[in-house]
Amino acid sequence: MMFTEADIVALFVTVKLAFISTLILLLFGTPFAWWLSRSKWRFKFLIEAIVALPLVLPPTVLGFYLLIGLSPSGPIGTLSSSVGIGSLAFTFPGLVIGSVLYSMPFVVQPLQDGFRNVGVSRLEAASVLGASPLDRFFTVAVPLARPAFVTASVLGFAHTLGEFGVVLMIGGNIPGETQVVSIAIYDHVEMLDYNKAHLLSGVLLLLSFLILTLVYRNRGFKVVAS
Repeated sequence: MMFTEADIVALFVTVKLAFISTLILLLFGTPFAWWLSRSKWRFKFLIEAIVALPLVLPPTVLGFYLLIGLSPSGPIGTLSSSVGIGSLAFTFPGLVIGSVLYSMPFVVQPLQDGFRNVGVSRLEAASVLGASPLDRFFTVAVPLARPAFVTASVLGFAHTLGEFGVVLMIGGNIPGETQVVSIAIYDHVEMLDYNKAHLLSGVLLLLSFLILTLVYRNRGFKVVAS
């Protein structure tokens, strides 16, 4: 009961997808979560609802609309084609876009909660001492919200590992390009090759468990459940 070459490639594609998606979410989700935690805009709840949509929206629904948007006639596909990139549907970059959107609440929500828990008094004290808004963010808010960064990173990565509906809709099943572990498991089950399906499923189960233990190891972390 050994991995096939295609299974190893699928594992590599899955880990690469999870790593890139999590990194993008941290880079862009951090200032976004900071704004959500501090904004007093009366309609902020609409933005929060949009961010949380992937928690309740069926993955195939999100994947369908992303497929429309990434297609050559869609708004994203038209833009990417106009700059010479071509259609992003059924490509790895298209998978990254879908994964970023699908895993967004698992990164943004913990960061938002972490920044909210920093408290206004500490930021005001730093301001009194002459710290600029940027200084207060990097020297006060970010260090104090460090547990939230760990939680967001772990949950975003783990959630991307198990994606199926979204990646299948927008990426298809192209070995070495868009075939991730969850799709490879589905292929093995369809071919009644339960041994290989068990092996890949066990790897995902073990990875997910180990990743989540990093979250629960520190009882101060707050986990957002779907």
